[in-house]
Amino acid sequence: MSGITTHVLDAVLGMPAEGVGIGLEKLEGAAWVSIASSITDEDGRCDDLATHAGAGVYRLTFGTGEYLMRMDRTSIYPVISITFTCGGEAHYHLPVLLSDNSYTTYRGS
Repeated sequence: MSGITTHVLDAVLGMPAEGVGIGLEKLEGAAWVSIASSITDEDGRCDDLATHAGAGVYRLTFGTGEYLMRMDRTSIYPVISITFTCGGEAHYHLPVLLSDNSYTTYRGS
Protein backbone atom coordinates (compact mmCIF):
# COMPACT_ATOMS: atom_id res chain seq x y z
CA MET A 1 0.00 0.00 0.00
CA SER A 2 1.10 3.56 -0.76
CA GLY A 3 1.03 6.78 1.16
CA ILE A 4 -0.13 9.87 -0.74
CA THR A 5 1.01 13.30 0.46
CA THR A 6 1.46 16.76 -1.01
CA HIS A 7 2.55 20.26 -0.23
CA VAL A 8 1.95 23.64 -1.85
CA LEU A 9 4.59 26.34 -2.11
CA ASP A 10 3.65 29.89 -3.06
CA ALA A 11 6.43 30.73 -5.55
CA VAL A 12 5.48 34.43 -5.62
CA LEU A 13 5.98 34.85 -1.87
CA GLY A 14 8.66 32.18 -1.55
CA MET A 15 6.68 30.64 1.30
CA PRO A 16 4.48 27.62 2.07
CA ALA A 17 0.83 28.09 1.05
CA GLU A 18 -1.16 27.62 4.25
CA GLY A 19 -4.89 26.91 4.10
CA VAL A 20 -5.23 25.44 0.60
CA GLY A 21 -8.12 22.97 0.46
CA ILE A 22 -7.20 19.61 -1.08
CA GLY A 23 -9.32 16.65 -2.11
CA LEU A 24 -8.17 13.15 -3.03
CA GLU A 25 -10.30 10.92 -5.26
CA LYS A 26 -9.84 7.49 -6.83
CA LEU A 27 -11.20 6.42 -10.20
CA GLU A 28 -13.56 3.45 -9.73
CA GLY A 29 -14.87 2.31 -13.11
CA ALA A 30 -16.05 5.51 -14.79
CA ALA A 31 -16.67 7.47 -11.57
CA TRP A 32 -14.43 9.42 -9.20
CA VAL A 33 -14.87 8.40 -5.55
CA SER A 34 -13.83 10.76 -2.77
CA ILE A 35 -11.12 9.27 -0.54
CA ALA A 36 -10.14 12.21 1.68
CA SER A 37 -10.06 15.96 2.00
CA SER A 38 -7.81 18.22 4.02
CA ILE A 39 -6.22 21.67 4.24
CA THR A 40 -2.53 22.51 4.02
CA ASP A 41 -0.88 23.31 7.35
CA GLU A 42 1.45 26.22 8.20
CA ASP A 43 4.23 24.48 6.27
CA GLY A 44 1.99 24.09 3.21
CA ARG A 45 1.90 20.34 3.78
CA CYS A 46 -0.90 17.83 3.74
CA ASP A 47 0.21 14.48 5.16
CA ASP A 48 -3.17 12.99 6.10
CA LEU A 49 -4.72 12.18 2.72
CA ALA A 50 -3.95 8.46 2.38
CA THR A 51 -1.63 6.14 4.26
CA HIS A 52 -2.70 2.87 2.62
CA ALA A 53 -3.67 3.62 -0.98
CA GLY A 54 -3.99 0.66 -3.29
CA ALA A 55 -3.00 0.60 -6.94
CA GLY A 56 -5.15 2.73 -9.23
CA VAL A 57 -5.72 6.11 -10.79
CA TYR A 58 -6.06 9.02 -8.35
CA ARG A 59 -6.77 12.73 -8.58
CA LEU A 60 -5.63 15.50 -6.25
CA THR A 61 -7.68 18.71 -6.48
CA PHE A 62 -6.33 21.97 -5.02
CA GLY A 63 -8.57 24.95 -4.19
CA THR A 64 -6.01 27.50 -5.35
CA GLY A 65 -8.51 30.23 -6.26
CA GLU A 66 -9.81 30.50 -2.70
CA TYR A 67 -6.26 30.66 -1.33
CA LEU A 68 -5.23 33.40 -3.78
CA MET A 69 -8.43 35.36 -3.17
CA ARG A 70 -7.59 35.45 0.56
CA MET A 71 -4.21 36.89 -0.44
CA ASP A 72 -5.92 39.62 -2.57
CA ARG A 73 -4.60 37.95 -5.73
CA THR A 74 -6.30 36.45 -8.75
CA SER A 75 -5.56 33.50 -11.00
CA ILE A 76 -6.77 31.92 -14.19
CA TYR A 77 -6.52 28.59 -12.31
CA PRO A 78 -9.19 28.60 -9.57
CA VAL A 79 -8.72 24.83 -9.20
CA ILE A 80 -5.73 22.64 -10.03
CA SER A 81 -6.29 18.93 -10.59
CA ILE A 82 -3.47 16.41 -10.84
CA THR A 83 -4.36 12.94 -12.08
CA PHE A 84 -1.76 10.23 -11.49
CA THR A 85 -1.30 6.48 -11.44
CA CYS A 86 -0.39 4.90 -8.12
CA GLY A 87 1.32 1.52 -8.17
CA GLY A 88 0.27 0.78 -4.59
CA GLU A 89 3.77 0.00 -3.36
CA ALA A 90 5.80 3.20 -2.91
CA HIS A 91 5.13 6.58 -1.34
CA TYR A 92 3.66 9.24 -3.64
CA HIS A 93 4.51 12.83 -2.71
CA LEU A 94 3.15 15.32 -5.27
CA PRO A 95 4.11 18.93 -4.51
CA VAL A 96 2.73 22.00 -6.29
CA LEU A 97 4.68 25.20 -6.89
CA LEU A 98 2.05 27.90 -7.29
CA SER A 99 2.10 31.40 -8.72
CA ASP A 100 -0.83 33.56 -9.74
CA ASN A 101 -1.06 32.31 -13.33
CA SER A 102 1.06 29.19 -13.45
CA TYR A 103 1.87 26.06 -11.51
CA THR A 104 4.33 23.19 -11.61
CA THR A 105 4.07 19.74 -10.10
CA TYR A 106 6.40 16.76 -9.86
CA ARG A 107 6.81 13.53 -7.95
CA GLY A 108 8.88 14.31 -4.88
CA SER A 109 10.35 12.10 -2.23
